Amino acid sequence: MTSTIAVLGPGGVGGLLAGLLARAGHRVICLASDTTASAIRERGITVRSGHFGDFTAAVEADTELREPVDALFVTVKATAMPEALDRAPAAALGDGLVVPLLNGVEHMDMLRERYDPAQVTGAVIRVESTRTAPGEIEHGSPFCDLDLASATAPRERLEQLAGLLKDAGASATVHDDEATILWAKLAFLATAALLTTQHAATVGDVRTTHADEMRALVSEAVATGRACGADVTAEPVLRLFERMPYDTKSSMQRDAEAGRPLELDAIGGALLRAADRRGVPVPVAKRLVSSLRERHH
Repeated sequence: MTSTIAVLGPGGVGGLLAGLLARAGHRVICLASDTTASAIRERGITVRSGHFGDFTAAVEADTELREPVDALFVTVKATAMPEALDRAPAAALGDGLVVPLLNGVEHMDMLRERYDPAQVTGAVIRVESTRTAPGEIEHGSPFCDLDLASATAPRERLEQLAGLLKDAGASATVHDDEATILWAKLAFLATAALLTTQHAATVGDVRTTHADEMRALVSEAVATGRACGADVTAEPVLRLFERMPYDTKSSMQRDAEAGRPLELDAIGGALLRAADRRGVPVPVAKRLVSSLRERHH
């Protein structure tokens, strides 16, 4: 069955999903700035991927959501989210499922204040994918894995979405606990983002040259997640580091190299705030966040 999907922020992650879903036969509407929307309307989404192959898919594009959709993927940077959400007003969404693929854990409350909580699901994605130009996507990782879980949305809706994503070629799994999937992602992401950016190093460099610091930071993030009620452990996070291609760069590192604003507060700041609330010592995270704030304020 064909679905109508909106993608708010067709960058590296959103553009990849938009391309995959459109190639699978779904109607996709990309929501972006005038410039990006015009480019995508004219040329579609082009994906270059060793995993999915190279292809171009036709999609629609607009600056604002103007009709109900089956699902809205929110794939903007955390630094742009408050303004970007104005492109997807709740009144236009209908009963569409809101699927945020953002970094951090604190965005869930903001989304549930703006949209019906029964339409909002927790979601994370593990992928390396970069927008090189409007509608131009380079997918680098040998996987595109999504996890879904919601404290407020019906599980059957998540199962339907997972089936749609699998049909498009991604891996998608529905889990029971929202906090667990969010913290499992943050434990990896905070470690990868802070260390690759601090040391101007690839993920491969981090797991070899900075292995002790990597393990210490993963332990701090896992301890914080567990204190927040998440069922997370260090071993799966460390295994994910081993799965990543050696030359992988984090999105925060790419932003630092390009002189763009960093998602430091959404990633590192969120970890520190959660640790502070629960009384969890996180000395490595504090040192790294402080250093990066001084260098990139």
